[in-house]
Amino acid sequence: MPAASRTLCFALVALASIATPAFTPLLAAEKAPPSSPADPTGASLEALLAGEFALQSGRLDDAAQAYLDAARQADDVALAERATRIALLAKDDKRAAQALELWRKQGGEGLNLSAAEAVLAIRRGNERQARKHLTDLLQAPGDAGWRQALGVLSGGARDPKQAARLLDKLVDSGRIPNKLQAWLAFGGLAQALEQPELVERIVAEVVERFPGEARVGLLRASQLREAGKTDDARKLLESLAAQAGDDAELRRAIADEYHRLGDYAAAEAVLAQGPQDDQSYSLRAALLAQAEDKSSLGRLYDELRARSSDPDPQRRLLLGQIAEFLERYDEALAWYRGVPGGGQRWSARLRAANVLHELKRGDEAYKSLRELQADAAADDEARRDAYLLEASLRDKDDDANGEMEVYARGLAAFPDDPEILYARGLSWERRDDIPRAEADLRKILVAEPDNVAALNALGYTLADRTTRYQEALQLIERARTAEPDNAAIIDSYGWVLYRMGRKEEALVELRRALTLQKDAEIASHVGEVLWDLGRKDEARKYFEQARKIDPENRSLKRALEKTGA
Repeated sequence: MPAASRTLCFALVALASIATPAFTPLLAAEKAPPSSPADPTGASLEALLAGEFALQSGRLDDAAQAYLDAARQADDVALAERATRIALLAKDDKRAAQALELWRKQGGEGLNLSAAEAVLAIRRGNERQARKHLTDLLQAPGDAGWRQALGVLSGGARDPKQAARLLDKLVDSGRIPNKLQAWLAFGGLAQALEQPELVERIVAEVVERFPGEARVGLLRASQLREAGKTDDARKLLESLAAQAGDDAELRRAIADEYHRLGDYAAAEAVLAQGPQDDQSYSLRAALLAQAEDKSSLGRLYDELRARSSDPDPQRRLLLGQIAEFLERYDEALAWYRGVPGGGQRWSARLRAANVLHELKRGDEAYKSLRELQADAAADDEARRDAYLLEASLRDKDDDANGEMEVYARGLAAFPDDPEILYARGLSWERRDDIPRAEADLRKILVAEPDNVAALNALGYTLADRTTRYQEALQLIERARTAEPDNAAIIDSYGWVLYRMGRKEEALVELRRALTLQKDAEIASHVGEVLWDLGRKDEARKYFEQARKIDPENRSLKRALEKTGA
């Protein structure tokens, strides 16, 4: 659901952290076919069309063969590269090897080729050859090479243990570039792979190579936290905070570590140092709200009011949000109604409606939302969000018929709007009306066949709530083709493999998803598969991890009920 439909709409900007940097995934298959090759006879056209059709249908095995045929017929390097990518995504090592050889013969070269060669070597278990290609990437000038190597290790390995072995050898060989960002990124990967000894070695290397660099201390603090040495981590963070000065980026990174420790007050205190702006105030408010520290949040609210003799629209909106969380609803309403114009006024009107509902003035809340829905001056997003918020409030009132009536009105105003259809589809799923949930998600796909969220949601729903596993797999494969490193999609892929009885394969994918994103639903899925495999003690560890993240998670509750854990 969009932010406007939530009870609290603090704009919690993501805190800076040590994480794998963004990169273009090697395995991502492009949505559109490459430029037409120089093929005057058109010999490859039939195979190319067949490949694209298979790809859009989620039949990756057929797509891999068709693209390989097209690449052979066209003698085109771009098609050979695409055929390699699709075969790797399909985990068809035989065709991937054939396409890769064709790519090489047709003049392919550079980082993408080396990365593909590394992935294939890893898949075949030839780790020596994989290290050779990874070394080539690491020795490339600039940052693109080591980022590609990082992507291969995080996304191309068969399982986390294999990725950790390869990374360990690369550290041993001294192949990691002498760049702080690279070392921090590989250290972050080692942490995600749950390899504390390897993290320790990387930290030692970084300390030696970059003495006095505060961000090295952040990696060390993160390592201590992962090892359960929280007191040591806090002491180190205290010393780093004293060094941060006016470095806003470093202060946000330190605050993020405190946030991961669950010490929201310390995180807020770090952000309170140095110059303040609306972003820092918003982050501080969000942290105090998460800590449910209304006393400190009240002091921040008073500080903001004192510093805002004539607050601008953004500041008024923030003051309203804080007052709303503090349950000072009359004050919140005054702040929201005082937003004079600009883009903030639509958010303010939405929040004002939510406050009216909290004040038990439901009729006024619904009236104001209807006025916004009919306001020709409002932009389409605000009007659409007014329908979504009204539906959410009807749901809170246990007014199921009213909620569905709102969705119907919203779709009359915005025919086949994907956001409204998606929200209604999820509502149907929560009510166990799977046919209607499927119908709404399919309507999205009729208009937007490549809508990744709808593909994944429908695929997961069919895998989780029906026995139509092959159909679910094809939908998830289509989503996976577009975003191969999306943790939610990898989780769906692992879950459908589990439902199909392919438990060991499922466990590999689910572990990879959890490496990419610490999420209660993914952790509960890992636990359920482990339990089914008879590894109950290990399963309990993941159920506990899921509890710590979100004890109310639906998948966790269902898994605990099913297993009796």
